[in-house]
Amino acid sequence: MTATLPFSRLMHPALTAIFFTSAFFTSGCAAPGATGLSTLDGRPPLVIAHRGASGELPEETLEAYAHAIDLGADVIEMDLVATKDGVLITRHDADLGITTDIASRPEFAARKRTVRIAGKAQAGWFSHDFTLAEINTLRAIAPDSARPQQFNGLYRVPTLQMVLDLAAKASRPVAVYIETKDPAYFRGLGLPLEETLTAELRARGWDRADAPVFLQSFEADSLKRMRAAGVTTPMVQLMGGSAVTTSEQLAAIKGYANGIGPSRRLLGGASTLIQDAHRAGLFGHPYTYTQANDDCAAAYRSGVDGVFTDFTAQALAARTLYLTSQPGPAR
Repeated sequence: MTATLPFSRLMHPALTAIFFTSAFFTSGCAAPGATGLSTLDGRPPLVIAHRGASGELPEETLEAYAHAIDLGADVIEMDLVATKDGVLITRHDADLGITTDIASRPEFAARKRTVRIAGKAQAGWFSHDFTLAEINTLRAIAPDSARPQQFNGLYRVPTLQMVLDLAAKASRPVAVYIETKDPAYFRGLGLPLEETLTAELRARGWDRADAPVFLQSFEADSLKRMRAAGVTTPMVQLMGGSAVTTSEQLAAIKGYANGIGPSRRLLGGASTLIQDAHRAGLFGHPYTYTQANDDCAAAYRSGVDGVFTDFTAQALAARTLYLTSQPGPAR
C-alpha cells in the first residue's frame, strides 16, 4: 500500500466541496451554501486539468500532470485503456497511433490493423495488442497540430499507478479524475478495466467516499460494476452533446452516480441542466474548455461545480476573478 498523508490536511477550499461533504453526495441532501455560490453545496467550483496541462504539453503524460499540479489544478484527469498484459495506462484512445510515435516505429509496422470499437471501424495500433514493455519504448505526441509540437517524442506513456503516485506525492492535496475508456470493448477482450482499477484503488485505501478520487464513464454499466464491487468514491455519468437530460434521466443517474459530466454543448442557450442536476442532488462538471480564451467565467456563473480545462492557469484566473466579484463569504 502506498503511504499518503490524510487528504484533509492543507486541503484547497474548492476540494472541501467534494471530500468533506461526500455524505451529502451519497445521500442527495445538499449541504448549506455557506459561501452563497450557486454550486450544489455553495462552495467554489473545481478546476480539473483535462488530461493534465494538455494545452501546453503532450496529453496524459507525467510531465503534463506535474505541470498542471504546479499551476494549481485542484484535480488531474485521465483516461484508462489496457495493455495486452492487463496493465492500465493513461491514454484517451485505444489506438496508440493517435497520441504516440508508434506510426514511425518500423518494428511495429506490421501490427497495424482494423478493429471495431463502439460499433465503429478503426485502423491503428491498439493498446491491447502490445505489452507494457513494448509501450514503454514509445513516446507521446500532441495529437492536435495546433498545440505545441516541440515536446513530441520526449515523454513516455505512464501507467495508472505512476499517475496516482504522482498525485499522492504532490506537495499539496490533488485529486484524480479517472475515466474508464470503452470499458465494454475491453471487457469483451478479457481485459476488464473496472476490476484492475478497483484493485489499485483498494490497495491505496482510495475506494472510499472520502478518497481524492472521481470515477467517470460514458457507460453506466462501468460505474455500476464498481459500485457493486464496493467502491464508494464519487462517480460521474458522462453525457455527450446529444444526451437525454430530462428530470427522469437525472433521477435515474442519481441511483448510481453522484454527478454528471455533460458536454458543454448541453449548457448553451437557455439550458437549465446544471440547475436541474442540482435539484436531483447531482453535481455538474462540464467538459471541455479547450481554448485558452474560453469563457470559464460564464460557466462559473451558471453554477457549475467544476470545469474540465486544457488550460489550467486561465481557468484558475477566471475563477479568482469570479470569486472576488461575489459578495460576502464567497470572496
